[in-house]
Formats: sequence, C-alpha cells, structure tokens
Amino acid sequence: MLPETGPENGRRPVLCQMCGRPLKGRASRRTGLGPACDAKLHPAGPDIRARRHEVDQETLPGIE
Repeated sequence: MLPETGPENGRRPVLCQMCGRPLKGRASRRTGLGPACDAKLHPAGPDIRARRHEVDQETLPGIE
C-alpha cells in the first residue's frame, strides 16, 4: 500500500488532470488520471463476440 500523500509526510499530492481529485494508486499517479476519468477518455472496445453473426451462403460446388 502506498503511503498517504500530503505535506505532513513530505509527499506532494498528485491531482487528476481531468477532475482535480487526489490520486492514490500507483498507475493513476503515473498516468495523471483517476480510474473513472481514464474510463471516460478510453472506453473499453466492443466485445467481438457481439459482432459475430451467422451468414447464409450457398454450398460450394462439388460438395453435396
């Protein structure tokens, strides 16, 4: 666990660049965005399984 940020322990607080809240997680402090703000800027892509569908096609010649 990371030590708390703040002037009392000598660490300068890192604030989210989008909303201004203090960042606590190591990855959030590195990127400069909290998890909620990062999700707003980089939404997850669509599930590839949702895009699959059956296609009607004729049988190949020579196959019965």
